[in-house]
Amino acid sequence: MASGKDSDRTLGYMTRKDTEVKLPRPTRVKNKTPAPVQITAEQILREARERQEAEIRPPKQKITDSTELSDYRLRRRKEFEDQIRRARWNIQVWVKYAQWEESQKDYARARSVWERAIEGDYRNHTLWLKYAEFEMKNKFVNSARNVWDRAVTLLPRVDQLWYKYIHMEEILGNIAGARQIFERWMNWSPDQQGWLSFIKFELRYNEIERARSIYERFVLCHPKVSAYIRYAKFEMKGGEVARARSVYERATEKLADDEEAETLFVAFAEFEERCKEVERARFIYKFALDHIPKGRAEDLYRKFVAFEKQYGDKEGIEDAIVGKRRFQYEDEVRKNPLNYDSWFDYVRLEETVGNKDRIREIYERAIANVPPAEEKRYWQRYIYLWINYALYEEIEAEDVERTRDVYRECLKLIPHAKFSFAKIWLLAAQFEIRQLNLAGARQILGNAIGKAPKDKIFKKYIEIELQLGNIDRCRKLYERYLEWSPENCYAWSKFAELERSLAETERARAIFELAISQPALDMPELLWKAYIDFEISEGELERTRALYERLLDRTKHYKVWVSFAKFEASAAEQEEDEEDEDQEEDVIELKKDCIRRAREIFDRANAYYKDSTPELKEERATLLEDWLNMETSFGKLGDVSIVQSKLPKKLKKRKPITREDGSTEYEEYIDYLYPEESQTTNLKILEAAFKWKKQKIAASPEEDYE
Repeated sequence: MASGKDSDRTLGYMTRKDTEVKLPRPTRVKNKTPAPVQITAEQILREARERQEAEIRPPKQKITDSTELSDYRLRRRKEFEDQIRRARWNIQVWVKYAQWEESQKDYARARSVWERAIEGDYRNHTLWLKYAEFEMKNKFVNSARNVWDRAVTLLPRVDQLWYKYIHMEEILGNIAGARQIFERWMNWSPDQQGWLSFIKFELRYNEIERARSIYERFVLCHPKVSAYIRYAKFEMKGGEVARARSVYERATEKLADDEEAETLFVAFAEFEERCKEVERARFIYKFALDHIPKGRAEDLYRKFVAFEKQYGDKEGIEDAIVGKRRFQYEDEVRKNPLNYDSWFDYVRLEETVGNKDRIREIYERAIANVPPAEEKRYWQRYIYLWINYALYEEIEAEDVERTRDVYRECLKLIPHAKFSFAKIWLLAAQFEIRQLNLAGARQILGNAIGKAPKDKIFKKYIEIELQLGNIDRCRKLYERYLEWSPENCYAWSKFAELERSLAETERARAIFELAISQPALDMPELLWKAYIDFEISEGELERTRALYERLLDRTKHYKVWVSFAKFEASAAEQEEDEEDEDQEEDVIELKKDCIRRAREIFDRANAYYKDSTPELKEERATLLEDWLNMETSFGKLGDVSIVQSKLPKKLKKRKPITREDGSTEYEEYIDYLYPEESQTTNLKILEAAFKWKKQKIAASPEEDYE
């Protein structure tokens, strides 16, 4: 006996060691090579099935007399009752119990079991079905009727009970009874399938009038599109065209605004189409398209287009296609009214049709969608709706007053204090000019300059006045232009060009002088170039030289030096034209003098870059290359050696660049080494070598001493 210390009460008086399950040690596979004979999984399963032991079943009992039968029945009933006591809610137990009693031909007991089951759960329609099937199977017709009657009374919303009840009476040939049951069922207003079953029942016995009366009650109970369509198809099947049309007409009166109205109209139109009433069908389609919301009429449009392709002429087909596209555009502008591209497409579609009232309606609806923010980027697409509207009224509709109103309303709508559109002002003015209303055009452009002055407006206004020959107005406009934008070099140049074209040289020169004296200019290089070209064209060489000198006081850009030098070089050609052809020697001397002047300018430029801005090596190199090219172009009078001694050497160098991540990389660049820099470098190398030699000599006695 184990000691109390080792024993455990939960295990009796055995120790834990005695109760341990000892598993066999896993065998180690010494030879892992595949066996010479391989077996499949199928062979393993077959072998396992062959070795499986037979299932142990209780022996069959043979009943030989009534006593044994009574004992068997008593025992089985006790088992069933015990099962019911344990699980009264389990329907299968009740069903098996009742079916067993039925198998013993004890119908009274079976009926008792069914009644007990229904008493426990009368809402379970499966019990009622099986109970009634039991009565019918054993040909207890009245009992079955009783069961069905109780079932449909307690559970009138279970359609299966009604169907089974009616089916039994119909099999028995009790047609009047089946009809009476249907009537009882219809009082409960079942779903559509129940009504359709009643109608099919009457049609099986060729009761057309009864079926029609049921259809009338059906559409009253279920006033839906599908119900009316079924009713109309029933009448059409019977050849009653007038009755079918009447049904469709009643449906359209009641359900024109229903969500499924599209299906109704399509069915009505197809019915008229089958009756060869093409005009009626077309009218129905058009009526439907006018009344059904565009978002729900997609199938309707498709059917209408197919109908017109089959029965319509060219115009009808085009109208149908336009209607379908109109539906698509309506859907797009409804979803996003600020998508102006959709409005453009919609208007273009209506313009192809040519209905002026509808086109104007679409334009008015489009321009009513004003951009929500007063920012120009939101208005840039919107403003073209107004432009297209005005052009349509002018060109297509030829309505001058409406065009003028469109421009006027558009100009009122634009917030000119924040932004404006020059194209609208100009289009409105050009429209008035086309109408020979010059005063109106001037008024519009004057308002534009006053409210929202822009370069484009000034230019166009000046161009119009210039074409009309109003020079004084042009001068006043240029003055207004320059008051508004004094830094605009284009305006100064054009103003001076106007005066020069009028042979007002002093006026033009005064304008140029006034222009270059402005404190700020947007493109001063163009203005100076225009002034210099003006003086050159006038043949004023001294004035041109003075201008170049004044320009060099403001900027020392290498292009100015090069331009000045080229001017001096070309001055010989200008003076040569004025001389006679016989004086060749004087011409040569004149050319030499011009070349000398050009060289002096290049020398000044080179000295400036060398002394004042030595860091601008690339500009200096470019200047010297231009000088070299000029000397080459002079031919015999040129001297290339003057420039070659000043040209730099090009050197490839690398400079370190630090990246964002801290790493360093090297980038190649071109550097220029000029002659004076190379001499300085050589002197520095010689000086360093001399110092090193001196230190070496000073240190040598000490070395000898050591």
